[in-house]
Amino acid sequence: MSLPRLLSLGLALCLLASDALAGAWPQAKGAGFASATVRLSWPQDLGTWTSLEPTGQYRTLYMEYGLTERLTLGLDLGRSVSGDAKTVAFLRWPLRQSDPGLRVAAEVGLGQIDGAAVLRPGLSLGLGRDWGWMAADALVELPGGGRAAEKLDLTLGLHLPSDRMLLLQVQSGAPADGPGFVRLAPSLVTPLFRKVQTELGGSWSLTGDRTMGVTMGLWTRF
Repeated sequence: MSLPRLLSLGLALCLLASDALAGAWPQAKGAGFASATVRLSWPQDLGTWTSLEPTGQYRTLYMEYGLTERLTLGLDLGRSVSGDAKTVAFLRWPLRQSDPGLRVAAEVGLGQIDGAAVLRPGLSLGLGRDWGWMAADALVELPGGGRAAEKLDLTLGLHLPSDRMLLLQVQSGAPADGPGFVRLAPSLVTPLFRKVQTELGGSWSLTGDRTMGVTMGLWTRF
């Protein structure tokens, strides 16, 4: 799927649509957010299983910090769209901030994917409501001398009683050297103590790698 089509889809879903965790909402000056996540996966075809051990697993660390009221600095460690190890630092700034109304933010990231330098521009759209929010976050990974990879996450977030949140996400991407993928990834975020929350969810691939999985993570604000 091409980037224009990904962005068009994201914009359309946002227009159907607080305190949100999507990129369209900048961090306040001096405030931050961090998450550590573990994802385990297995084939959807149970007939291919030889043990209960996951056939895929990876860990991610994600952080954001408000440098100013308009600039958010971030660090993204884990796996790229193509599945390689990544280390990317990014800077995000708002293009349109309207409450209530559509929010738009742009970002640019620099770092490494599989040991090679990469430039990673991105665009985020968000729409907040009393009941929750909708968001679309698109990224393009541009390695030096290599093929680009694209990613789009569409998120519907719902506020639940007792400060819990239900996240309904569609994750899609076009790796540089493989078939595109689309997966469903719902999760439940629950307060643990003070500013720490837990995330527990699952995933089911609709196209691409044909896997299913579980997600476990910790979130915190500082």
